[in-house]
Amino acid sequence: MKVLEAIAFFGVEIVFFLLVFLFLVFEKTLSIFGALAALVALSLLVGRFPVLHQFLKRGFSAYKIPSILLGLLFILVLPILLKERPYHIFILFNAGLFALLALGLNWQIGSTNIVNFATGASFATGAYTAALLAVHLEWPFWVLLPISGLAAATIGFILGLPCMKTKTYYLSLVTMAFTIIVYLILNNLDFTGGPDGISGIPFPSLGFHSFGSPIRLWGLEIPFQANFYYLVVVLVAITFLVDQRFRYSRIGLAWNAIRNDEIAASCQGIDILYYKVLSFSANFFFDGISGALFAFSMGHISPESFSFNVSVTVVAIVIVGGLDNPVGVLLGSFLMIIIPEKFQVFQDYRMLIFGLIILLMLRLRPKGLFPPSVRTYG
Repeated sequence: MKVLEAIAFFGVEIVFFLLVFLFLVFEKTLSIFGALAALVALSLLVGRFPVLHQFLKRGFSAYKIPSILLGLLFILVLPILLKERPYHIFILFNAGLFALLALGLNWQIGSTNIVNFATGASFATGAYTAALLAVHLEWPFWVLLPISGLAAATIGFILGLPCMKTKTYYLSLVTMAFTIIVYLILNNLDFTGGPDGISGIPFPSLGFHSFGSPIRLWGLEIPFQANFYYLVVVLVAITFLVDQRFRYSRIGLAWNAIRNDEIAASCQGIDILYYKVLSFSANFFFDGISGALFAFSMGHISPESFSFNVSVTVVAIVIVGGLDNPVGVLLGSFLMIIIPEKFQVFQDYRMLIFGLIILLMLRLRPKGLFPPSVRTYG
């Protein structure tokens, strides 16, 4: 009986990965809709029938490590399967980049109930810090990665302090204004390159291997975009582990207490100012790292890459994926970044669609497609 359950469980997982792969490689609109409909149907079945949901939950508990290893194997072989489609690998890298941004923002919107629209500004801070130091001082990427994060975290700390004087919608308006101010500054200062931005950012290198060169492995040649894909996978994994440490520590509990009731949290001895500003700094740190990675992957940055649209997109990812649920945020990144790329016919209406999605989610499923689960220890 256990053997049959294991086969059924891994069969469902393999079918899910197969549908994801088909969704990525299909080019015709009808085929894309078919693969997407199958993924949605599979998700609805799991949500509609408690027996199936419990079966998958029980299977994951029993075969947690093999299940995770199978998922990792799928993630690792994707660039090999897509080696003739470099643009698809780039889309996956872009989804990973936004997953980094969304995981950090989830600590504010999901964990602490701080609706922050300054992601575009923090993303730009990391990118421009890395670009300026790389182009003018020739600092290496691996040094600039944490420095960009620290630069953005400093900005987050500075922004967080005055934001504590405001709440709810007023706080959101302050972060919106900050994003627009940063965008205008980048457009008008000479040392940032103005509207033309900064060019000539070199590709990172690891030993003798340049990230601008294809990966040659066992006679296969994988496009150079795979270098950045694998790097963003590692960074997302690290950020996810940090998220888990936060979630099951005093920090995560304090954030949730503030989200539920600030007055009650303060009466319990929680320093509201400290933990709110910490959420700003932690979020901005990983936004800065994402910005540095973006700058080095593109080789050129300009203010248009860090407009208010970035902030709206990341907020939409968190709301759609699931507030205070990192797994939901990762899946939300996949949905909100890759689906628009597959349906290019709707590109001109992208922000309008994102706005409608946010409104519908807040009305119909305020906790997102994948609501947070109850903490379990031990």
